[in-house]
Amino acid sequence: MELKIELTKNPKKKPDTDILGFGKYFSDHMFIMDYSEDKGWHDARIVPYDTISYEPAIMVFHYGQAIFEGLKAYKAKGEVVLFRPDENFKRLNNSCEALCIPKIDVQFAIDSLKKLVDIDRDWVPDSPGTSLYIRPFIIATEPHVGVHPSSNYQFIIITGPVGAYYKEGINPVKIYVEQKYVRAVKGGLGEAKASANYAASLKAQQEAAEKGYTQVLWLDGVERKYIEEVGTMNVFFVLGNEIVTPALNGSILPGITRKSCLELLRSWGLNVSERKISIQEIYEAHEKGQLKEAFGTGTAAVISPIGELCWNDKCITLSDGQIGEISQSLYDNLTGIQYTDVADPFGWVVKV
Repeated sequence: MELKIELTKNPKKKPDTDILGFGKYFSDHMFIMDYSEDKGWHDARIVPYDTISYEPAIMVFHYGQAIFEGLKAYKAKGEVVLFRPDENFKRLNNSCEALCIPKIDVQFAIDSLKKLVDIDRDWVPDSPGTSLYIRPFIIATEPHVGVHPSSNYQFIIITGPVGAYYKEGINPVKIYVEQKYVRAVKGGLGEAKASANYAASLKAQQEAAEKGYTQVLWLDGVERKYIEEVGTMNVFFVLGNEIVTPALNGSILPGITRKSCLELLRSWGLNVSERKISIQEIYEAHEKGQLKEAFGTGTAAVISPIGELCWNDKCITLSDGQIGEISQSLYDNLTGIQYTDVADPFGWVVKV
């Protein structure tokens, strides 16, 4: 498929890196591709970043057919690189399957993304801890009020320079164990990166923030005792000499950072388990002195140490409120690979 390119005639002023925050600024260009039943995916183009116009009847507004991804580009020793983009677009196709959206061609998506990032490479910040966040998403665009899969879609990619996702940065965050609300159950959309999953998390997140917590830790939606994931991250615990993360069960998002951490930890010869783990087990391990550390993993924050957990009004402090040894090692090695400061034996880094 041909990729058409229209460059902006009015480049935007780039923000200073010390005010970036996360998700506030967007680059000069975006990628768009359309889908219709008669043409399939077609009319791929890179155009100036701008507003987009739709009829108020398009189905995404009414029935929520929307999925997205998140990945980053890094300024690395004068070059710009991506981290495992193939995994993101494979996962996007898994989300397509879950929401009855036509799948995309993974290699074409990677090639188009590389071209988009190359055009806006001056937007990739080079200050420590900064990157270019990349947001691919697909929405249903058929103008129709009626519950069925759309016959038209748009696949769009926008990008923007970012700093740390959490204000705490790599410092430990406070996590509230959610018991009142349910995010997802097996057989639902939990393992897809669907916009609906994040809408379902907002009420719990808002209430946790009012209590002074950064994020919520979700328990399973049936028995309400097994740990699933943090609102924006997968989660790991170090119990004695075992590093454990909840097994993918159909209601947990298969994170790319999670997968990368598992591969790194196993390459170091450490004892890693993917299994069911209850919140009760975590608290009992803490009482016995076996809970060494806990951390979240995700594209936005990479590694986010957990300094406090609160469940049933009982709050515990982990690692004396400091980043743990495993968390620090994973953060150093993952970011080292992403910025090409550490050797990449896995072939995860892709040059733009």
